[in-house]
Amino acid sequence: MTDTPSSALRAARIAAGTLVTLGAGHLVIVSAVGRDRLAAWVDAGLWAAVPLFPGARPSAATLDDQVVFWSGVGSFAVPLVLLGGLVWWLASKSIVPPAAVGWGLVAWFTLGAVVLVPSPMIVGALAGALLVVADRLSRPRSPARRPRTSSSRP
Repeated sequence: MTDTPSSALRAARIAAGTLVTLGAGHLVIVSAVGRDRLAAWVDAGLWAAVPLFPGARPSAATLDDQVVFWSGVGSFAVPLVLLGGLVWWLASKSIVPPAAVGWGLVAWFTLGAVVLVPSPMIVGALAGALLVVADRLSRPRSPARRPRTSSSRP
């Protein structure tokens, strides 16, 4: 195990919990709202229940299927839960993900929060920012540099 500060691991775990909550919450809400369409998929046998290309004049049921699919199983929710779980597991091994992961989440969630208002996506941006902070806190502090003087030049 490394000597990662507990504050960095705590920030990573909070970010991980936030990501899992956002993803799982999204799936729960879509399952509740779209339960009729989900039941129709099961009744149809699931295979090709949602057409990729619905045609020029799709029915209302087909459009509902598209909405439920792309806001549920086909959305960001499942990968978000997996990413949150991975960050949590890494923190349990005293590993903090690189800041680039956090910056990517900040950019993606901020764009989503700007486009869809009001939206809980801003919470995802905060989780990304926490990963950036966790990465910064996990880095060893460099010793203070001595100021250069004119006599120290070659």
